[in-house]
Amino acid sequence: MSEERRRELGESDFPVEQELKDAFDKVMDEGAQRLHRTIRSVLITGLFGGMEVGLGVMAFLAVLHETDNHLLAGLAFGAGFIAVLLAHSELFTEDFLVPVMGLVTRQASFWQLVKLWVGTLLANLVGGWAFMWIVVQAFPQWWGTLEESARHFVDAPFTLQTVCLAVLGGSTMTLMTRMQKGTDSDIVRVVAGLTSGFLLAGLQLFHSILDSLLIFGAIHAGADIAFLDWLAWFGYTVVFNVVGGIVLVTALRVVRSKELVVHFRERAPEDPDSAHER
Repeated sequence: MSEERRRELGESDFPVEQELKDAFDKVMDEGAQRLHRTIRSVLITGLFGGMEVGLGVMAFLAVLHETDNHLLAGLAFGAGFIAVLLAHSELFTEDFLVPVMGLVTRQASFWQLVKLWVGTLLANLVGGWAFMWIVVQAFPQWWGTLEESARHFVDAPFTLQTVCLAVLGGSTMTLMTRMQKGTDSDIVRVVAGLTSGFLLAGLQLFHSILDSLLIFGAIHAGADIAFLDWLAWFGYTVVFNVVGGIVLVTALRVVRSKELVVHFRERAPEDPDSAHER
């Protein structure tokens, strides 16, 4: 079909499909809003995100303890993503698409992205640490399951396999965000969350937040796992989560929407910090 014909069929003069234009506008606007959050808002939203995804970890442990089946436990973990979605909290790994689209269209500055990433990541970890202490005290029968699950990650050597597991963890989360932003149906968003939870937890992909909660729980339960053991694993996992989310999903999305990105970059104010002031 010719470009002229596509323009006739669509409602937009841009050389992209109307659905893509609508989704792009939605993601860009939300990205700009996230980037212009106050530090207080970033920390509180991230704190809730770390605690609420802990509900998924709790469901995961309950099923894994009873069945010793990671695939079934992965299905249960999706409850955590549903909680994060419906409670409007936020995980660090959700911020590889929406805020980046706000950044590349010059709706905010690079340092605002750094503030969002660092603040959300730290708050997720603090919230997850606190929530897992409660879980460990409430369910002492899970201590053995927690240690076994945690050791799958902290004892893993740094190899091409673990790098790829971390890349897939980041890309899976970012694709979930892309799917949830591409629909107005809450049912479809829930299905996307359940599917992503199954893939992440069921296949034991390396995810910097989800798996940190398992490791934190094992530490609370008295497992012979040191904080430095977690940090060594976390250091490379978070980097390759970002690589997976940015390179495999977000960068391709930017290329696909190149004309829209250029258009909004040209329209953006010279001082991005003044845009979308709240």
